Amino acid sequence: MTWIDGFVIPVPEARRADYAAMAEKVGQIFLDHGATRVVGSWGADVPRGEITDFHRAVAAEPGEAIVFSLITWPSREASTSGHKAAFADPRMTEAGDMTMFNGRRMIMGGFDQLLWMGEPT
Repeated sequence: MTWIDGFVIPVPEARRADYAAMAEKVGQIFLDHGATRVVGSWGADVPRGEITDFHRAVAAEPGEAIVFSLITWPSREASTSGHKAAFADPRMTEAGDMTMFNGRRMIMGGFDQLLWMGEPT
């Protein structure tokens, strides 16, 4: 069953190009270690809610954009081993400045795919 790792993180708006370059390099590393798809999205229309929203979920500060990303894997086991291999890959430390965001404010989780319509998975 397809496994999906989802991430939401605040990134300084002024670092969009830096983040995109780093994400592309890191995405390729995940693909090289078994991921089937890597998607990164820069928030363009992320409304603030009355009770909760993406901004509150990651304690976004003024001047930070919301980034939503996902990585698909053939299985949960492939995700576990792929992450381990990716973070051991020397290219990961060369991928770029990951200090541009606060990883402590990232929310993430793993999900069994329930539905994927449109493009083939």
